[in-house]
Amino acid sequence: MKHIWTEELPKRPGSTTRSSERTPITLPARLTWKDQRGTTRFATVMTRNVSEQGVYVECHSPVSIPLFRLVQFQLERDVRSTDTLPQSLQQGRILSAVYRVSPATGAKPQGLALRLMIDPKRAATSASASTAQVLAS
Repeated sequence: MKHIWTEELPKRPGSTTRSSERTPITLPARLTWKDQRGTTRFATVMTRNVSEQGVYVECHSPVSIPLFRLVQFQLERDVRSTDTLPQSLQQGRILSAVYRVSPATGAKPQGLALRLMIDPKRAATSASASTAQVLAS
């Protein structure tokens, strides 16, 4: 007689441990950084999803930004007041770190995952403000 061992698959770390949910949203933005020679570089990007601590953007023209490079992320001025945006993204320029680079494929442009370098106290304040807004509505 054969016995089949069945066990629940282990959960991926981080799969349900997000401190805030991602919101799919497409908005124009700009990245500014200094390359290895100290020259200031710019790239126009489109956001694909955002959260209080991070944002995923796509670049239509390839950029050479290495992992862990610090960049300035800024949404275009006319779209910052969108109601669905987290409070941390409505401020203007935000120092961010590149923590994932997805290469361009045939149909998909290059993608960059950015970790927003915001003050934890500021993040806690904006999270409590957004919770209050949800409860008020």
